[in-house]
Amino acid sequence: MTNFLIIDDHPLFREALGNAVRQAHPDAVIFETMSIKGALHILAEKKGIDLALLDLTLPDATGFSGFMRLRETYPRLPVAIVSSHEDQEVVSEALSLGAAGYLPKSTSKNELAQAIDCVLSGSVAVPKNFVVSGERGDTDFTQALRQRLQELTPQQLRVLDLIRRGYQNKHIAAELKLAESTVKAHVTEILRKLKLFSRNKAVIEIGKISLPMPKKRGGKAETAPPEGVDPKAADTGGMAKRR
Repeated sequence: MTNFLIIDDHPLFREALGNAVRQAHPDAVIFETMSIKGALHILAEKKGIDLALLDLTLPDATGFSGFMRLRETYPRLPVAIVSSHEDQEVVSEALSLGAAGYLPKSTSKNELAQAIDCVLSGSVAVPKNFVVSGERGDTDFTQALRQRLQELTPQQLRVLDLIRRGYQNKHIAAELKLAESTVKAHVTEILRKLKLFSRNKAVIEIGKISLPMPKKRGGKAETAPPEGVDPKAADTGGMAKRR
């Protein structure tokens, strides 16, 4: 069962958004509120909210102020912005601040349902026409991507390496001995920091470059087994298996 929090002061759109949620998750539990104050109250009372869907314009919030209050109070809560503002700069700022997605209110119900599933899987949902600004050509993109990789934590690099090798979230969780919800949070942050916004895009782009290996506690970098070699086999000295 998946728990959602819809924060919007327009009853008709709350209803439409609720219908999109139920299309993707018929057994969903949906909480609704018209304000950030109400959202904070619900989050304090109801544990286990999986995703918050937030309008930028509320009675007690303007711009990203409401979003930032939610992020500061509940930093691990995925918050996707659902807004009538479709300016590329607004979308870019929302994603840079840590939004789990940006869903225009002009999006169809089917597309909203798909975007919600995308966010719940750990990916970042963006409008179809959104492009990362300031990147021209493959060389510039690759250089920018290498720089962004430096922003990842050692654990995020480990998760990214397993994503590149084709692991799904539950398998990454088992490999790194993490909760699956923690892996989802890492995936969201990885995609946001790299500005890729799609798990498949991450696999394709990271596959083109050398991934820096995270450092162990002693300060030495971990060594990665050759591409196509089972990491468990490499760790145990067993026969390498081709995937």
